[in-house]
Amino acid sequence: MPLPTAPARGGSLPVQTAGQAQAANLQQDRMAQQFRLRMAIADNLKRIKHTIIVMSGKGGVGKTTVAVNVAAAFAAKGWKVGLLDLDLTNPNVPIMLDLEGAKPGGHSEDIKPVDVPAPNGSGGFLRVMSTEFFLQGKESAIIWRGPIKMNVINQLLGNVDWGELDLLVCDLPPGTSDEPLTIAQLLRDADGVVLVTTPQAVAILDVTKSLQFARSMELPVLGIVENMGTFVCPHCGEPTPIFGEGGAAALAQKAGVDLLGSIPLEPSVQQSAQKGVPYVWSDASSATGKAFAATLAALETKLARPEP
Repeated sequence: MPLPTAPARGGSLPVQTAGQAQAANLQQDRMAQQFRLRMAIADNLKRIKHTIIVMSGKGGVGKTTVAVNVAAAFAAKGWKVGLLDLDLTNPNVPIMLDLEGAKPGGHSEDIKPVDVPAPNGSGGFLRVMSTEFFLQGKESAIIWRGPIKMNVINQLLGNVDWGELDLLVCDLPPGTSDEPLTIAQLLRDADGVVLVTTPQAVAILDVTKSLQFARSMELPVLGIVENMGTFVCPHCGEPTPIFGEGGAAALAQKAGVDLLGSIPLEPSVQQSAQKGVPYVWSDASSATGKAFAATLAALETKLARPEP
């Protein structure tokens, strides 16, 4: 092996310029910040007993409606629930909980989510975080590329003080791209995925892709929720399968997963969301309320009851 040669007389050793030193320091700072954030995420997840991820193949199937009502129903049963709105560019969870304009407390590395007390003195609560809380106005557009989205998701999991939770419900945007991929990589120990679809063929096709995504990421599929299964006439109560019928049940059987429930299409569900009140808190005795209750019961069997 040749010996290293000394610099020629009058020569000089390489010297790091001020710009190079500054770039190296910035890189070290970024790495240290990422490490601290990863540690914060790990610490937060240790305090969360159960995590479910709500996905859909396409938009407009009522995924957020299902996520909000599932979270609210568990809170009404006395669970300490977190609801993370990860539809970063179209955050609608605050609208459905009458939290538009709400602002989280704390600071950038210790953000306090917005708490919603559960009804009837159940002892549970709903703790909410959404990018909507940071917008100047509800019509403001969020224009982010993938790397920024990934960083924001890391911050929402690591820099938000979720505290001790029995359940964290993550509401993802439709599809299988940046946000679902990032959350799947961060929440590898999640209890599983709940898939939301409507009965028509195009929605079933797209949610099948979400099912395959979950399996490719080795996330358990807890089951499928069929939303808008039938239209319930507000005058006579007669159900009509506007979007067809049997699609979700056929997919569940073919894929070997559970059909957790079928939620009717009822005008009062939309009216409740517009008022900012979870439907399961306002009309539990209706056909749709009973359908939500049956869906929740099927989902709860897949989660161990938290310690009192």
